[in-house]
Amino acid sequence: MIRNVTGDLLRQDADALVNTVNTVGIMGKGIALQFKRAWPQMFEDYVAACERGEVQLGSMHVWTPDALPPPRYIINFPTKQHWRSRSRLSDIETGLQDLARTIADLNITSIALPPLGCGNGGLDWADVEPLIHSYLGPVAHKTDVRIFAPAGAPEPQKMVNREKPPPLNSTRSAMLALIHAYVQFTFGPPSLIEVQKLAYFLQLSGEDLNMEFRPHIYGPYADALRRALSAMEGHYITGFGDGSARVADAAPIEVLPEAVSQVESYIAEHPETAARIASVMDEIAGFESAYGLELLASVHWVMTHDAEARSSLEAAHTAVRRWSQRKSTLFTPSHVERAWRSLHERRLLQAI
Repeated sequence: MIRNVTGDLLRQDADALVNTVNTVGIMGKGIALQFKRAWPQMFEDYVAACERGEVQLGSMHVWTPDALPPPRYIINFPTKQHWRSRSRLSDIETGLQDLARTIADLNITSIALPPLGCGNGGLDWADVEPLIHSYLGPVAHKTDVRIFAPAGAPEPQKMVNREKPPPLNSTRSAMLALIHAYVQFTFGPPSLIEVQKLAYFLQLSGEDLNMEFRPHIYGPYADALRRALSAMEGHYITGFGDGSARVADAAPIEVLPEAVSQVESYIAEHPETAARIASVMDEIAGFESAYGLELLASVHWVMTHDAEARSSLEAAHTAVRRWSQRKSTLFTPSHVERAWRSLHERRLLQAI
């Protein structure tokens, strides 16, 4: 039988669970990241197979957990060549042919699979679902095929994570302390936008976060910070999830209660970091929101990368408008002026 189900795919009581992967050994976000966290040994086996050239489009990579089932098998289904690539229907089709053979060969009695190639892969579910029915229909008389349509990821705090906690190096510790301080400062956890801008200002204050910030949709952005948040998720923070949520829909980032004591110990042992965090809180006063911090960081960026924007309010207006249509529409002239004048009055401009 083939049926549509909802819920958390990784918690399905099924013989086999299907994960969508690329062929280059990266599980950086979405359902693949969820699988990586839930079965770290599977990820190691998958990476080794990729390095040997064994993970190819149209061919299933099957891993057998050491723990008692369910599941008996994790089936990595390659839906794209490179993680940056878009998925192609032809690759889904050839993959489904091999998946059907795998189900029959392994005598799989139940299997749960995600929306293959949709989401990060960019395919339309209306095109993919009929292929699943077409190619898995012949084995469905012996196998309970459970299909998960696109529906978003589970809540971050409900995601399975069996990875070892990463060590709390100076960058991670400073970021946890920064987030914790911001919560106390504003009485609420920061959004992803706020965390990026807080890190931007903390690095400007002199803290060595070793992050390269670039102009992005929501202002200065460092991909290294995204990776740091992903590594800490479920161990020290919650809210980042599997990184698949749209920025506007993402949960706020919270330091887990059991990590707070570690943060406080780090701050007690590193007064220079504590002083820089306190300085950042002073500098962003009056801009404590996703809108406010994006505004302040974006205006700061143009003022420090355009000499004319630093000395001329009108030039700063122009630079912000040129950044993107979104910023041109979002930020009013009076708000840009407020940020520009605040930056001249505070120490942030002297940090460059």
